[in-house]
Amino acid sequence: MTPEELADLAHLRRARDLIDREYARPLDVPTMARHALMSPAHFSRRFRAAYGETPYGYLMTRRIERAMALLRGGMSVTDACMAVGCTSLGSFSSRFTELVGEPPSAYRAREHRAVSAMPACVAKVRTRPVRKRPGKPSRIREAGPMAAT
Repeated sequence: MTPEELADLAHLRRARDLIDREYARPLDVPTMARHALMSPAHFSRRFRAAYGETPYGYLMTRRIERAMALLRGGMSVTDACMAVGCTSLGSFSSRFTELVGEPPSAYRAREHRAVSAMPACVAKVRTRPVRKRPGKPSRIREAGPMAAT
């Protein structure tokens, strides 16, 4: 890698860390791009090339991931939606269903005893939503520690 490519990756990590930290805040691509010291279009292209999804897609995945934890804890769907920074319940429910494979209300109603028994660091990895790829169904890793992923 060239020094320029390494510097770009460091800037992209800075923006990704911003998303991870501030997912509940209103974030848009120009704000993320400013943290990466890039133009919005260049940032979007470089982010997708580095991480395999758009900056907004990554932000929504983080929001849905956090909402899953809140729903497992018993929070209402509306409260979880607002707590993670989404302003539209309909858009939140659609994206949740797309990433997780079931509506947030069904996810909340389901038993999550296996996740409760896991250490938090393991539960975070095992329940991370897996983005739906064309021709493949969405899935989440929540069948337990021995489940195939």
